[in-house]
Amino acid sequence: MKIWGKIVGGTAGFALGGPIAALLGVMAGHAVDQLVGKQPGDGTEIATPADPRDHPGLREIAFTIGVIALGAKMARVDGEVTGDEVEAFQSFFHVPPGEEKNVQRFFDLAKRDASGFEPYARQVAALFPDAPEVLENVLEGLFDIAKADGAIGGEELAYLGKVANLFGLSSERFERARAAALGDVDCEPCVVLGIDPLATDEQIREAWLRQVRAHHPDRLMAQGLPEEAIKVANRKLALINDAYDRLRKQRGLIAA
Repeated sequence: MKIWGKIVGGTAGFALGGPIAALLGVMAGHAVDQLVGKQPGDGTEIATPADPRDHPGLREIAFTIGVIALGAKMARVDGEVTGDEVEAFQSFFHVPPGEEKNVQRFFDLAKRDASGFEPYARQVAALFPDAPEVLENVLEGLFDIAKADGAIGGEELAYLGKVANLFGLSSERFERARAAALGDVDCEPCVVLGIDPLATDEQIREAWLRQVRAHHPDRLMAQGLPEEAIKVANRKLALINDAYDRLRKQRGLIAA
């Protein structure tokens, strides 16, 4: 990805502010309070960070680093980070070929402890005030990491619940992310599609179309999301289609 040169080199991201800029600052070896520019002549930094939603490149960087940090801290919640958890993160995040070492460097910095995840969650949530499906996909990936080393414990579940709250996700979206990752609920396809098990055939089809539109890669690409996020969305889209196909076969419906 083109953004990795900017991330590692420190040529972008200081305008973001918050914990993401701090993590970038540590990696780049620069002061994190160097923002977009300086006042003419006196060297005083501009105090207001740029809004990443107004700058696609910054939004890509903020999302990428924020998700790496949340994934690393998820893996750390129950103590030591296991190889299975790292593998689960890499599977969820779809690390671009040739960028494994760069991603690992950020991951290692963020995994030092599980504390301090709240500011990252708030900053990632602020990037997508009108796209909760993106945040739901991130939560689903965190569930994948949590289950990688066995059953999800109380501390891990508490972490996931807090992240969901900071993301502003409804209980329905939380349960859908859990069902998509764990598949251990009654009528899993119903939960994935967000419908009642007694929904009519037409309601099932409408729910499927609604979910497909919400998670379509073209819609997310228009929001300036990085390649990693698009691949996460593609995985979710496959789960949505699979859920609809299972319900359709159960009811003997004709393919849409």
